[in-house]
Order: sequence, then structure tokens, then C-alpha cells
Amino acid sequence: MTQASHSWKHALLLVLTALIWGCAFVAQSVGADYVGPYTFLAARYLIAFLVLLPIAHHRADASKRRASIKAGLFCGVSLFLGSLFQQIGIAYTTTAKSGFITAMYMIIVPLLSVFLGQRIKPKVWLAVAMSCIGLYLLCIHGTMSFSFGDAITLVCSLFFALHILIINHFVKQADPWTLSAVQLLVCGVLAAFFMPTEAPTPHALYLALPAVLYAGVLSSAVGYTLQTFGQQGLDPAVASLIMCLESVFSALAGWVFLHQTLTPIEIFGCILMFFAIVWIQLPEPQKKAVRSV
Repeated sequence: MTQASHSWKHALLLVLTALIWGCAFVAQSVGADYVGPYTFLAARYLIAFLVLLPIAHHRADASKRRASIKAGLFCGVSLFLGSLFQQIGIAYTTTAKSGFITAMYMIIVPLLSVFLGQRIKPKVWLAVAMSCIGLYLLCIHGTMSFSFGDAITLVCSLFFALHILIINHFVKQADPWTLSAVQLLVCGVLAAFFMPTEAPTPHALYLALPAVLYAGVLSSAVGYTLQTFGQQGLDPAVASLIMCLESVFSALAGWVFLHQTLTPIEIFGCILMFFAIVWIQLPEPQKKAVRSV
């Protein structure tokens, strides 16, 4: 397999991840109507851990167990904080602005990468700028005011960016199955520790169950495992750019399943983001060597 085809394979895994996460946005909103953020996150991530555990136990690389557990602990804390701030923030802002601000990790990741001494190609910065414009056209209508909920959501974007960079740091020395299972367990345990403060009732949990199952099985167990495998072959800045497509898929899911209309400007925003993602994956033309006579 060539390097280019290898890169496309991992990019497609992250596109699938973004598709699953985009459709899960509805589940998160529905779940928030019945239970608090700690309860929803505890149920979501503990279910995800139980689903993934037998697969991880069967397929895990035992020689990488120690490194995988360490990586899972760091990833779990950052993922928990990102998920928590997102779930709290969505109660104080619109879903469109929440999706837009959350996806700002595609800017934060390359900025943090620069501070960590990594060089970001101009092509990546241009693709990020194109995606930001596309995301704005898709999500924001009218003035862009900044509220308390928006500030909380921006904090979540920072933790999601750290989550991407932590995975990139550990992914080559850790087993993806074990890493994913451990991070889900950490998220579930941390959320469960604070869950009694919300005093959830069995009836509320029953009403939230369909949303929790989608978020737990698909968005968490499948989605975060795909993310770990997908990031194995990609630069973290490029990976974050691809994963921000969850906002596009969220809008398209609303159009297909909920019959929500998309304006021409929103459609253009989707196209611009897709173009940026495809363009960043295209190999750069090789310079021809000059033959001396």
C-alpha cells in the first residue's frame, strides 16, 4: 500500500467518525431534556466501555498494555472535560453556535502544535481558513454575539483539541483497542462520581435510554475507537480538520431525517468544507528535477 492510499484510508475512517458524531448531536440534545450532564455522560460512557470491553480483551496487543493504560488515562480525563463542558454549554446557547464553537478545535490543534515545536504547512492553514468560512456559513446566521454558554463551549473545544494531541502522542506506542476502552471507563467513572448531585430518577433514565444507547454504542464505543485508528496515519492538524465535518453531517442529518431545510448559503458552506478536506488530502505535485546538459 502506497503512502497516499494509506493516508486516504485513515482519512476515510475519520470521515466515518465525523458522520457518526454528527448524527449523535440530536441524541445529545434529546438526552439533555431528561437527565443532567453527569448522568448522561456516566450512562453513555459506561455503556460504551461494556460494549467495547470484550472486543478489546480479545484483540488487544498485550505487549502494549502498560502504555495503552497510561494513554487511556490521559485521554479519558481530557475527553471527560471536553464532553462535560459541551453538554453544559449546549443548555445556554443555540445548537448551531455550539456546533460552530466546538469545531474550533480545528484551529486550536495547529496553534498548539506550533507551540509544541511542530511545523504546520501553509496548505494546512489555508484549508483551516476555508473550513472556518464554510462552517460559519453553515452554522451562523445574523450577528455573532458571545454569551456565557458560548464561553463554556469554547472551553470544551480546547479540551477536545488536547484530546486529539494526546492521542497523536501515544497512538504509535499504544494499542488502539485498549486505549479506547480505558478512556471510556475513565470518562464513565468520573461522571458517575458526580452523578448523585443530579439525583436522576429511574423514569428519567428510561426516557433518555434511546439517546444514551446511540451516544454510548455508536458515538462513543465505535466513534472514539475509529478516531484512534484513524489518527494513526495522519498529522493531528489534518485529523482535526477532517473531524470537524461532524457539523456538516449534523446539518445533513437534520435535512434528511428531520426535514429541516438548508439554505443556498448553508449548502455552499458544506461544499466549501468538503472541498477543503479533499484538497488537503491530495498529494502535492513533485518538482521535476532539472537535468544538466
